Amino acid sequence: MTSAGKLSLGCIADDYTGASDLANTLTRAGLRTVQTIGVPADDFPLPDVDAVVVSLKSRSILASDAVTRSRAAEKWLRGRGADHVLFKICSTFDSTDAGNIGPVMDALRADSGDTIVLVTPAFPETGRTVYQGNLFVGSVPLNESPLKDHPLNPMHDSNLVRVLARQSKTRIGLLDLAALARGPEAVRNKLVELAGQNVGAVIVDAVFASDLETIGAVALEHRLSVGASGIGLGLARALVASGRTKSQATSGAIADTPVGGPAACLAGSCSQATLLQVANAGQVMPVLHLDPEQVIAGKGEARRALAWATDRLRDGPVLIASSSTPEEVAALQSRHGRDATGHAIEQAMADIAEGLVSAGVRRLVVAGGETSGAAVDRLGIPGFLVGAEIAAGVPVLRAVGAKAGDMLLALKSGNFGGPEFFSDALKLMR
Repeated sequence: MTSAGKLSLGCIADDYTGASDLANTLTRAGLRTVQTIGVPADDFPLPDVDAVVVSLKSRSILASDAVTRSRAAEKWLRGRGADHVLFKICSTFDSTDAGNIGPVMDALRADSGDTIVLVTPAFPETGRTVYQGNLFVGSVPLNESPLKDHPLNPMHDSNLVRVLARQSKTRIGLLDLAALARGPEAVRNKLVELAGQNVGAVIVDAVFASDLETIGAVALEHRLSVGASGIGLGLARALVASGRTKSQATSGAIADTPVGGPAACLAGSCSQATLLQVANAGQVMPVLHLDPEQVIAGKGEARRALAWATDRLRDGPVLIASSSTPEEVAALQSRHGRDATGHAIEQAMADIAEGLVSAGVRRLVVAGGETSGAAVDRLGIPGFLVGAEIAAGVPVLRAVGAKAGDMLLALKSGNFGGPEFFSDALKLMR
């Protein structure tokens, strides 16, 4: 860790792929970073690092449960000396009016003692920008993007001040681009003004990469911030610039020792990006599409998939997909219910992941936040060291303390990665 034996930065991520994205961003910015799965035990052998990203599977659970888990993670991080904690959320602000961003933010803010919290999901490098409080995905507002059809958290409002106000018990304000452009001191003055108006959290505009550095410098002066990996980048750069952390730029060396053995891919995301990636993977490896009706009917479909994969693993990588179009997902949910459908598919993919590892797979690529969470939980992996970047926001991860021994994984959010993502990942996972 740092010379004082304390964490420079603690992070709580509301899903596993988002945690990998953030860990990758912090590593690229020069922070030695570990990603844990869940809140570690007190005797977790924490390596010598600057930042820890605690991965929770809390984005779509009951808000009260998300609050409990997030508070436990914050307590663990503060106990390791983290003066600043980032609550990492999705760059598309995935949430419903019931939460979970607002309730978790309110609880962590109360625990931290902060008067006002900076909030932004912006990350211009990945096409996520905020202007006048409205979130844009590329060139379109959030509510006009494919996220309007998200199977768990459909986003129908791009105005994040309104979105967060419907979830939070505190008053939400806006720190617009004009104020941000005047620099850190102007931002500090604006925050004092807003706090005087009983504003407890502010959505912060960010359109340019340099905006993140201003946000990070000011946020680091507080105990808590909320946002996507963009604000994590700003915080990391502020830590290095202030001298509180020495940059340890990584070469991805942790992934240099080959693992070998069979490799497999799982795809559970229904995003347009993942659907294209699955289609392209079919040109270079065998692909099996699960029958969702059979998945919901029982365990037989997962057993069929494992038998199919086992017959082919000796010849090279395979891909098993539960991904469907938004229309197909909506029809399935209408017949069986949203929660029952999601749970059945997640558990089937977890069964398949467990079976693949039992069959000798030690290199596993997983697409989709919920799918990644279910798979990693089932495999019982307590943490990861962060390695080389496969695509923006997606690193190679080397398992720490896995029951199966040495393993390499890649956990990707549905919208991340290029058209050949699965092939690109396997090239780096030797």
